[in-house]
Amino acid sequence: MRLIDAAGALLDAEGEAGVTLRALAKATGVSAMAPYRHFADKAALLGAVAEAGFAALATALREADRTEPAKAALVAQGLAYFRFAQARPALFRLMFGGTPMCDAPSSEYGEAFAILSRRVAGLATGAPGPATIAAWGVVHGLATLALDGKLPAEDAVITAAVALVADGIAGAQPVSG
Repeated sequence: MRLIDAAGALLDAEGEAGVTLRALAKATGVSAMAPYRHFADKAALLGAVAEAGFAALATALREADRTEPAKAALVAQGLAYFRFAQARPALFRLMFGGTPMCDAPSSEYGEAFAILSRRVAGLATGAPGPATIAAWGVVHGLATLALDGKLPAEDAVITAAVALVADGIAGAQPVSG
C-alpha cells in the first residue's frame, strides 16, 4: 500500500507522466528495482493507483450516503463525487480516462457504483438502471466540466443541479413504449 500511496502522491504532484517506477523508487527510498517486485510495468502501477482511487471514492460516497432523507443522500453523493474530482483531478482523470487498466464498463466500477445504484434503486419509481446512469452521467459531466474550466466549481451550483436529478428520479414515471 505504501507504494500505491506514494504513486498517488506522484500523480497528484506531477501528473500521469511523472509516475514511473524509477520515480516511485526514488520517492520511497527503495532500490530502483524494488517496485518491479510488485508491478510488472507502469500500466500495472497506474491500474493499482486507479483501483485505490475507486476505493477512496467509494469511501466518500458511503459517508455521503448516510445523509437523510434518501433524496438528500443522493445529492450528498453527487457533491462528494464532485469534490473528489476537484480534490484529486489527476487521479479522477486516471480512473475514468483512457488508461488500459481502467477501461471497465460502469458495472465494474466496484463499490462506488454499487453505492450509487442502491441509493437510486431506493428512490426510482421506474427501472433504476437508466436512472442510475443519468445520475452518474450528470455528476460526472459536471465534475469534468469544472476540471476543464468550463463550469465554476461551486458547491451551491452542483448541489442544485444534482437536486434536480434526484427530484426527477424520485418523481419520474416509467416510460411506456
